[in-house]
Amino acid sequence: MHGAQPVNTIALRQSMLLRAALALIVIACGLSLRWYGFPLGLPAFVVKYGGSLLWATMVFLLVGVLAPRLSRSQLAAIAMVIAIVVELSRLVHTPWLDAFRLTTAGALLLGRIFSLWNLVAYLIGIVAGVWLDSRVASFAQDRILPRCRKLNSQQAGSTRE
Repeated sequence: MHGAQPVNTIALRQSMLLRAALALIVIACGLSLRWYGFPLGLPAFVVKYGGSLLWATMVFLLVGVLAPRLSRSQLAAIAMVIAIVVELSRLVHTPWLDAFRLTTAGALLLGRIFSLWNLVAYLIGIVAGVWLDSRVASFAQDRILPRCRKLNSQQAGSTRE
């Protein structure tokens, strides 16, 4: 325990909140794509695999919310395992599982039909999630945190009077 680095709980909390916000944005984009993609005239390929890509990005971000201390590569590996398990679960057919897949929640969470192409979309979505997470974290570190520290130091200075 002597060699352990101190845990920056503020940075962990910030990371969790940013990832949760990104996940909500990705969910909104995915639902919008599924519900409005065809009416807007988007090709079936874009609607189908775009939704899969966004689903995997969401999984990556939610894993990051639940395990903020892990590296992005560890989060990506866990997200890919989850994606593979979910895709392979489509090969399993039981009455209760098939009934759940027929619901909107079941179709969005588990999908209905097995496809190896979904695994490609998941991989791309997880890579996109890693990229997005690193860009937003970099932006927050460069722009948001310095402002917060400056405000906190100004507040601390004003309370000493």
